Amino acid sequence: MTARLLEAVPNFSEGRDLSVVEAIVEAMRAAGADVLDWSADPDHHRAVVTVVGSPAVVEEAAVAGARVAVERIDLRRHDGIHPRIGALDVLPFVPLVGLTQEDAVASARRVGERLAREVGIPVYFYAQAADPVGRGLAELRAGGYELLVQGWPPERVPDVLPPGWSHAGVHPTAGATCVGARPLLLAWNVFVEGVERETAAQIARTLRESGGGMKGLRALALYLPQRTALQVSMNVEDVNATSPMAVFRRLEVLLARHGGRIVETEVIGLVPDVLVLEAAAERLRLQPGTTDRLLSTRLLQHLAAYAGSEAGDA
Repeated sequence: MTARLLEAVPNFSEGRDLSVVEAIVEAMRAAGADVLDWSADPDHHRAVVTVVGSPAVVEEAAVAGARVAVERIDLRRHDGIHPRIGALDVLPFVPLVGLTQEDAVASARRVGERLAREVGIPVYFYAQAADPVGRGLAELRAGGYELLVQGWPPERVPDVLPPGWSHAGVHPTAGATCVGARPLLLAWNVFVEGVERETAAQIARTLRESGGGMKGLRALALYLPQRTALQVSMNVEDVNATSPMAVFRRLEVLLARHGGRIVETEVIGLVPDVLVLEAAAERLRLQPGTTDRLLSTRLLQHLAAYAGSEAGDA
């Protein structure tokens, strides 16, 4: 029997009041999950938390974090630059060890039902948890909280509503939550200079899949007033299907055509191995197969097998 490890990466619409973010993190930790990382950004007005554990523990932690978010976050006073529709805006589940994508979908569905029933917020399912599979966040968040609080369009009725919900609008202060299941994702913000915001926006449109660009890539150009900086904010939805380094090189080329350049790269949450490995392999000209022998990978395999054997002896 192998160990079973699930990851959740909830995104909360609070990036300025760290006492709120810390209360959310503590609630998730108290539910038994291991909090691997969290970060908050004042311009995006958003916090991202990474937790892992058994499916049951991670599901409980997600509900615990949602409760605090609904109590402490009021979207009527939210003005971040990141698109959002909820206090707990998105909640993706990712299978790590001993689990399939179907297992992550099952966790997403269970938690979505609980968020509506126990926490009182409407829920949309996205990515692999959607029916049909593949509905994206851009579709669900079009118009933002401000649109949905007035009443959702007929084609965007939430998948799960709280018991007795009698009006065609999301929670007045907490909005709605998008719950999904997906593979490992790379969320990164690439800071650029030497171009105007409209040029950066044009480049983002060219890069992203919806504009005919790279598969599974979402991209926006955002100006950060507190940092007086311009960034291309991107998600690579499946790092095993779309090369992050290919995205990076393409962005470099497009910027150079307009006299711009990349300043630095900020990764949100934990860094997928493939990002660093691709860059290292390219720079060092590593022989084929070298990255298959990573110490960290072998240790993870060993620990998973050991944990599974211990569970079997119990």
